[in-house]
Amino acid sequence: MEKLLLLGDEAIAQGAIDGGLSGIYAYPGTPSTEIMEFVQGSKQAEELNIHRTWSANEKTAMEAALGMSYAGKRSMVCFKHVGLNVAADAFVNASITGVNGGLIVVSADDPSMHSSQNEQDSRFYAKFSLIPILEPSNQQEAYEMAYYGFELSEKLNVPVMLRITTRLAHSRAGVQRSQVKKQNQLHLPSDPRQFVLLPSIARKNYKKLLGMQPAMDVESEKSTFNTFVDGTDKKLGVIAAGLAYNYLMENYVNGKNPHPTLKLCQYPLPHKQVADLYNLCDSLLILEDGAPVIEEMLKGFLNLGKPIHGRLDGTLPRDGELNPNIVAKALGMTIQEGQDIPDIVKNRPPSLCQGCGHRDVFEDLNEVLKAYGTGRVFSDIGCYTLAALPPFNSVNSCVDMGASITMAIGAADAGLIPAVSVIGDSTFTHSGMTGLLDAVNKNSPITVIISDNSTTGMTGGQTSAATGRLFEICQGIGVHPDHLKIITPLKKNHEENVRIIREELEYKGLSVLIPQRECIQTFARRKKADKNESN
Repeated sequence: MEKLLLLGDEAIAQGAIDGGLSGIYAYPGTPSTEIMEFVQGSKQAEELNIHRTWSANEKTAMEAALGMSYAGKRSMVCFKHVGLNVAADAFVNASITGVNGGLIVVSADDPSMHSSQNEQDSRFYAKFSLIPILEPSNQQEAYEMAYYGFELSEKLNVPVMLRITTRLAHSRAGVQRSQVKKQNQLHLPSDPRQFVLLPSIARKNYKKLLGMQPAMDVESEKSTFNTFVDGTDKKLGVIAAGLAYNYLMENYVNGKNPHPTLKLCQYPLPHKQVADLYNLCDSLLILEDGAPVIEEMLKGFLNLGKPIHGRLDGTLPRDGELNPNIVAKALGMTIQEGQDIPDIVKNRPPSLCQGCGHRDVFEDLNEVLKAYGTGRVFSDIGCYTLAALPPFNSVNSCVDMGASITMAIGAADAGLIPAVSVIGDSTFTHSGMTGLLDAVNKNSPITVIISDNSTTGMTGGQTSAATGRLFEICQGIGVHPDHLKIITPLKKNHEENVRIIREELEYKGLSVLIPQRECIQTFARRKKADKNESN
């Protein structure tokens, strides 16, 4: 088979396609977005009729993937780590229903928070749900794990988590492909009640899940992804998980690592291999990108006196992503520090694009809010959150997807009136609609601004689930028509928009404003495509 130069995300996508994928479901979020985009652009996926459209949010994506598994076919669901929080209800319960066709859950973690609100470690969720984890150390393994994960899922009758981190997702390497597998035929579960989580059935399924744990241990112990390499310096043994193994080996140009090392890429922990390493060495160093998941477990069941070093004892930083230099320091190696970053290039905050409609929205809003003072704008997650920075300094909160409307409700309940929510069109359909329903039911005295640029802008311009239908959706939820208005955020409309926003802030009930203007980036791409098509 051919060899391809692929991003980690693309390797996962190609591995899944070659491994018999029938459908992929996802919500865009860095660093996972390119997995779906690769499948959407794949001629092979098109010829194989693989389902590949974006979902409204991570929970709907997880449930759709589970539905495809129920029907006997192999499915994959992808999101970033905080998206797993949104999908958690379905994700945890999927471990209890089990699977029919193989189901891979890709969760892309973002240590160091390059573009995220936190750096939570998805391995905790998988451990909590009692399912296996695959964690690649390079792009080739990312491909192979996606290819193999369906088989493992079907063998153990549970979803399998494929956990990656930003650096692997967004770096390229050569990937050797395997033979393409045929997709599963449609077939229903042999146990007709497997997916019915009534308490009596759920209790039975949960016992079955617990009973599968020894089999999962066996799979980890014999996994070719978990490998032990002996070394001459037994004073220190190293457990290197996933990408951390690459960081370790980059410090040995000749490939001769003197420390006995367990490369750990499949969980549950292979207890025998870990114990063998522990007994062989005087101390252990745990290298893992993210939280000290392995380190905590080892200090729990192997707290027999030997030192175990890692993030918990300060040998490695407690937060942030690892890199070869950090690992070298932990090994006591001398490293050559680079020069300090010049002031002119460090701490460069991102900003809204020139020509972006969000700019006009916040200029209008800021003028109205001068009469009320600061501290009244609850934002959501999207490009518009950048209005928390100069020159706008408008936004006072950004917590999670959908929180802008519900936080404004709470603040208004506390007496902060007027309170303003700012949310984008894609985030609104992701998780803002239920908050708006709460506001309708209570007629909360808040003003909701759904800044509609007809795309999911922050992640690169994916399809927004409500494009062209926001007004009708708000109307259907029950917003009073007298206080549901569309405006156009342009300089020439500034005075009129200020008047409308002021009127709605003065109204002592719920109002919704929809500023509509296409994202400047998608507009430019669309015009370029139109021009190319006409030539």
